[in-house]
Amino acid sequence: MSLADLITNPGPLQVSFEFSPPKTEEAEAQLWTAIRRLEPLAPAFVSVTYGAGGSTRERTHATVKRMVEETSLKPAAHLTCVAASRAEIDEIVQGYWDAGIRHIVALRGDMPGMEGPYCPHADGYKSTPELIAGIKKIAPFEISVSFYPERHPDSLSHGHDIELLKAKMDAGATRALGQFCFDNDVTARFRDDAARAGITIPIVPGVMPTTNFKGVSRMAGKAGASIPAWLSKAYDGLEDDVETRRIVAAAVLADQVQQLRARGFEQFHFYTLNQANLTYAACRILGISPKELS
Repeated sequence: MSLADLITNPGPLQVSFEFSPPKTEEAEAQLWTAIRRLEPLAPAFVSVTYGAGGSTRERTHATVKRMVEETSLKPAAHLTCVAASRAEIDEIVQGYWDAGIRHIVALRGDMPGMEGPYCPHADGYKSTPELIAGIKKIAPFEISVSFYPERHPDSLSHGHDIELLKAKMDAGATRALGQFCFDNDVTARFRDDAARAGITIPIVPGVMPTTNFKGVSRMAGKAGASIPAWLSKAYDGLEDDVETRRIVAAAVLADQVQQLRARGFEQFHFYTLNQANLTYAACRILGISPKELS
């Protein structure tokens, strides 16, 4: 499939975008510049992350609430089990519903500071399937969950990851969003194994711009995602050359969406890193044109 084919014959496509809540006034301005830039592409939804141990809980809530009030976007709020009781989580869930949010990305989450192995709160939800069931008791949210194509760092095996995703689906999850992965065959293999296990919800690849290659490498190490040798070589010697890194990143992202389309994927979740330009360019390559906002 050539880029010309992708652009002129996009076929049935859906994209979603992920943002992080801002920590400073400057970061908030950058976030909203990215949101306004990507809004005309009419994504299926946008998600707003939740820091380790719930550290960005209030900022996440404020960001998704503002999206509901000021944009045409359909925001999804991330929610984790970590460091909170069931009563506290249930109150947050009810607050989202009252604020007009109808979609939650339900995750187990990481410990505060991302330090040490996962330990559930004594009075909290013990797992993502439990969290999903709890959310569903409060209101009929749409619920997305995560999957790790290369195995979650805490997982015993690939088979365990598949079983856990099946349990999430059975609890009420409607979509699985992938941790970023640069091996498209691995992502396709996870989808096929999931289908053989009876998983029928959409398996959506996660794709990430690599302009800040050192930062992406650090995130990959924590998430159990591998960095292929060819990608490292592409950035050799470019530490102080941001413009060339942007060109390389655009080429890598365009190639990845092209390759995933060729493997039958029609939905993509973009980790925007609150920077819109590469995501916008990739969507145009996919044949997604901006729409006039009302």
